[in-house]
Amino acid sequence: MDQRTEETELLELLPRPVFCVKNGIITRLNQPARKLYLREGLPVEALLEAGNENYAAYCGGLLYVTLAIHGQSFGASVVRVGDENLFTLDQQFESDELRILALAARELRAPLTDAMLTVQQLSLENAAQSKLKRSLYQLLRMIGNMSDASGSSLSFRPERQNVDAVFREIAEKVTALTDTTGIQISYSGLQTDCSCVFDRQLMERAVLNMVSNALKFTPAGGTVHLLLRASGKQFCFSVTDTGSGISKEDQATLFSRYLREPCLEDSRHGIGLGMLLIRNAAALHRGAVLVDHPEKTGTRVTLTFTSVPDDTAKLRTVLLGADYAGEQDHALIELSELLPYNRY
Repeated sequence: MDQRTEETELLELLPRPVFCVKNGIITRLNQPARKLYLREGLPVEALLEAGNENYAAYCGGLLYVTLAIHGQSFGASVVRVGDENLFTLDQQFESDELRILALAARELRAPLTDAMLTVQQLSLENAAQSKLKRSLYQLLRMIGNMSDASGSSLSFRPERQNVDAVFREIAEKVTALTDTTGIQISYSGLQTDCSCVFDRQLMERAVLNMVSNALKFTPAGGTVHLLLRASGKQFCFSVTDTGSGISKEDQATLFSRYLREPCLEDSRHGIGLGMLLIRNAAALHRGAVLVDHPEKTGTRVTLTFTSVPDDTAKLRTVLLGADYAGEQDHALIELSELLPYNRY
């Protein structure tokens, strides 16, 4: 049996829809992909709904794009294997599970908000109150991730705003809150004012998750660099750290993992939905997410997004959903795993 035949047989063992692309054409696919009426010889460019420019420039790492297959949207992770690009599609049952998580989150949000108000009214020692408040913020973060992980457009609220001003404000807030970590944070933004129609809350949460992940795996004395740049009609925001990096094994399931690796459970809270939120933020803004390693150590995560059409923005504004944070500061919630309790 030659290597190609063996690889094709391995594809058939995979439960997810999977196909290989070479020179822009689908060359091989498994049975779950055939059930979606995909076929050999089909140009992958015809399927790309979001992330076209990113795929055209793709040369390695892990890329997340959105495909349109017979009127239905599918998220897809792309990795380079030999001389082919391997596409792995999200499965429908994952979307169903995430919707269940979102429904559960909505039920939990009200009692948790009541608990936050109660803690603020209690006469506790400052240290005890701060510790309890931080724990509640961590729960609020989990509920927010659960609520948004399904990518529901009902909570999508794009508005026209200054791109660099929003991202610079987030960077300054993160820098001020994490000044005791021993990690140097820097930001490079746009040289000119550019406006864009995007969902500020969703984008802020995605950025804070990207920064939080970088800080978790960067030792004291390391650096985390935030970069915002314009590329054609797209904006690209990247977070580059000098941490331990992500293994190829972990990259394979980075965008579909709900639970963290067991080795991380002891020291960090959460259920690993942050990357799902990041990929959904990119998809809703017709962008993509790329995870790569520009240096020998460390990781770079790049989120690209484009301006949402004004007509879409007006429509979505009617469908307002409740802000998961209420009156609380988003940064204090998203960085709650990292900040000392006296910040609260």
